[in-house]
Amino acid sequence: MRKYLIASAVALAVLALDQLTKLWVVADFQPGESVDVLSVFALTYVRNQGAAWGMFQGAQLWLAGIGVLAVILCFVFWRKIFGDHAWAAPVAGLLLGGIIGNLIDRVRLGYVIDFLDFHWGASHFPCFNIADSAICIGVFALMVLQWVYGEENGERKTENGAPLRGDGRD
Repeated sequence: MRKYLIASAVALAVLALDQLTKLWVVADFQPGESVDVLSVFALTYVRNQGAAWGMFQGAQLWLAGIGVLAVILCFVFWRKIFGDHAWAAPVAGLLLGGIIGNLIDRVRLGYVIDFLDFHWGASHFPCFNIADSAICIGVFALMVLQWVYGEENGERKTENGAPLRGDGRD
């Protein structure tokens, strides 16, 4: 139960930060408006009707369905995906908060609000938001956790390296 509380707290923090920053951007910027903050970073209001890097433009219903499915799969296959180590819950919270943050935009607006714009001269990395950042950090952390605590000879390992019994008493 504790792991779900931790995951929920992290997810709610990500979700709140994501939605509050998006509300701020909508209130203070016009679509397409950009304000340079540093020589390599600007705040730019973009309405992204696709997925990462603008892929799948106009597929909002499909992308929303993928988001809902991802949230459901995280809970159904929690143990298989995240394991039982100490960092599993915060990592799950990052992923869930990010997925839900963008899902809210897709359902409510029909697009995702992006505004973090990194660039080098005329070359721009695609704009993104707090939810995207949480998802990327969560995926990277999950890969590290899988590498460190993942399966060895077909057995999942706990934080201290002992094999999981798989009977729910781990």
